[in-house]
Amino acid sequence: MYSPMKYNFTSVLLASFITIGIFSGEACGKKSTAAPTPAPPVVPPVVTPTKSDVAMWLTTADQATAFAKQNVTINFGATAGSGSTISINAATTYQTIDGFGYCLTGGSAMVLNKLTAQKQDEVLKDLFATDDTHIGVSYLRISIGASDMSATDYTYDEVTPGLTDVDLKNFSIDAEKADLIPVLKKILAINPNIKILGSPWTAPTWMKINTLGNNGFKGGSLNTAYYDAYARYFVKYIQAMKAEGITIDAITPQNEPLNAYNNPAMYMPSNEQANFIKNNLGPQFKAAGIATKIIVYDHNADNTTYPVDIFSDATANPFVDGSAFHLYNGDINALGPLHDAFPNKNLYFTEQYTPSNGGFGGDLSWHVSNLIIGATRSWCRNVLEWNLATDTDYGPHTDGGCTTCRGALTVTSSSAVTKNVSYYIIAHASKFVRPGAVRIASDNVAGLPNVAFKNTNGSTVLIVLNSSGSQQSFNIKIDGKTASSTLANGSVATYVW
Repeated sequence: MYSPMKYNFTSVLLASFITIGIFSGEACGKKSTAAPTPAPPVVPPVVTPTKSDVAMWLTTADQATAFAKQNVTINFGATAGSGSTISINAATTYQTIDGFGYCLTGGSAMVLNKLTAQKQDEVLKDLFATDDTHIGVSYLRISIGASDMSATDYTYDEVTPGLTDVDLKNFSIDAEKADLIPVLKKILAINPNIKILGSPWTAPTWMKINTLGNNGFKGGSLNTAYYDAYARYFVKYIQAMKAEGITIDAITPQNEPLNAYNNPAMYMPSNEQANFIKNNLGPQFKAAGIATKIIVYDHNADNTTYPVDIFSDATANPFVDGSAFHLYNGDINALGPLHDAFPNKNLYFTEQYTPSNGGFGGDLSWHVSNLIIGATRSWCRNVLEWNLATDTDYGPHTDGGCTTCRGALTVTSSSAVTKNVSYYIIAHASKFVRPGAVRIASDNVAGLPNVAFKNTNGSTVLIVLNSSGSQQSFNIKIDGKTASSTLANGSVATYVW
């Protein structure tokens, strides 16, 4: 591989040798009167970009190629090559896409804020700028109060144990002003149109009953006496963030409402969430003139009856935009029937982690297949990876929080960041499938899971994974014309034309 540094050093060293006479004969005791011959200049090889109808970006399972544009010729013509054919029909459209991105936890913001100003600026531009040289992340999820990937437990209205604050006189988002809010403001300066979803891991501890520990942060459920106060807590949160210049596009009433054992956590079954929404949260939003969407559930795809219970409640239904999912349990294909049953309710994919002991190729294949392709083919408007950034110990996290969650980025020092697998998983979609794009029809082909989109600027995007077990040549067919490509097993490619 050509290295300018290597060859320039060699040229300088050679010139130095000539100057001191090593190659003039003086080293052998012989004096030469001939002028030294200068070393010929080293000319780097010139790579001429090929003319291609289709741009191809590739990541291989062995990470030898990591989200790199390929210098290949992929042209549409009348003749198909060998292998299977993925036929695309842009006239058949499905859901509109809101975006692709990450969960920006409090811990993520904390480690990003440990970077030097120059390095942080470089990292944030790489992630959020929408020009040709960056990946254009377009959607974020943040926690309302602490998540399990925060350094400590907190909410925005904690009081002395045994006391309450029904009027929310102590409400404050000051806990976010050291890390999360400054990072969000820098992100918004780069991409003012990014969508932000907020999710709480718990209500303030004084609002809960039957808690399981960690000073009331773990487990328990929302005391019905404080439903109204908790609804006002959301209103105050949205208004306080707006005062900081941060618009919250949507909220979920509770992260993982059927998991009481995280820290923080709060148990909220579907009947309780329906009652909270229809009697308190929805009316409070309406009275305050808040347009922030209410998205229910925010948990695993193995229990689609949870959102069905809420959608089926005639009073709660009008306040609800849709439902959100994770995939730690269940099958992503369960979301399709949910859409069919309630086609006017939107679907979102809001969290999936990559484990610290995972392999690059295996995680790349599973996440692209199930999330980038599977979730969008199952009507999700977004796909979010958990979480954006961690330190070298997979933290910070709360006591009892996730100890094996690998960030999309690992901040290794104040000036060094490592990109991990979920960076590439999201990049393959976020850079090319822009907000407002629609999913369009593409064939399900064995061994080549794929999904296609049409952007508002007219460009078409096809994302393909080779899961066949061997190298595959295949065709891309649209509007009666066909182009051909080849993918190694486990590789992911995004094709844009």
